[in-house]
Amino acid sequence: MRVRIGFGVGGGVASGDPEAFATVVDGLERFGFDSLWVAERASGPALDPVVAMTFAAARTTKLKFGPSVMVLPGRNPVLLAKAMASLDRISKGRLLPAFGLGVADAAEHQAFGVARMDRAAWFNEALPLMRRLWTEDEVNHHGPRFHLDAARVDIKPIQQPLDVWMGGIAPSELRRVGRLGDGWLPSFVTPDDVRGGIAAIKQHADEAHREIDPEHYGALLTYTDGPLPDRFLELIKLRQPDKNPSDLVASNRWELRSKIEAFIETGASKFVVMPLGEPPDWAEEVEALADDLLPMQA
Repeated sequence: MRVRIGFGVGGGVASGDPEAFATVVDGLERFGFDSLWVAERASGPALDPVVAMTFAAARTTKLKFGPSVMVLPGRNPVLLAKAMASLDRISKGRLLPAFGLGVADAAEHQAFGVARMDRAAWFNEALPLMRRLWTEDEVNHHGPRFHLDAARVDIKPIQQPLDVWMGGIAPSELRRVGRLGDGWLPSFVTPDDVRGGIAAIKQHADEAHREIDPEHYGALLTYTDGPLPDRFLELIKLRQPDKNPSDLVASNRWELRSKIEAFIETGASKFVVMPLGEPPDWAEEVEALADDLLPMQA
């Protein structure tokens, strides 16, 4: 099994500080990290993910990149399919598209203009439609939300197929990964969560007559240096009310290696580490993570 280590940025380094973001991107490329993942919060202090990924694509030649995760409900699937195909092409096949329903936040729902109860149905129609646009010359589609006659996206992705990643740990989310996804990258989870999630996803994929690459299971592992910020405590309580936050977030970066080793035993092999705060020096942080973790990467 091929272990891969990526790095995730949230609202801090991706909040518009060009020097900090460039330092992270350049360090990930130089040290040989597998991938960069950028958060999306329409109402928060994060760069737009398409802008951030375009910046990363332009500065690198090997580093893969993706959103963690990009909200699909509320976006035009034709225009988004074109944007993703364009990113994959200009980066020579380094895009890792990851889509979700969006966080349970009223401001985010207002930004995307889709009622919470309608998000899943929107997603279930839009994603298969985007896949058709990436592979077919012309697409005719008449569904509950989208009506297309001879729609075209002539810029096709270099990657064929363009694998789509998803997150989530709820039963409905695991079913969706099995039916529609090509990879799974949940956050704020334990090894037991991932072990059970992989088994459930495989079952749902079998029922849908699909197969997911066994190396396309992983986890996003957050870490902090000091007290966990209140906003993340609230998020964990909302998503995993029965869990101890200390089981879901590493208290420092030195714990990450042992946590990754525990996840590897569950069958996971793709990992994204993400700080929940601002380190004193981003260049030193990326180099230290490279020294600690990249020897694990095949």
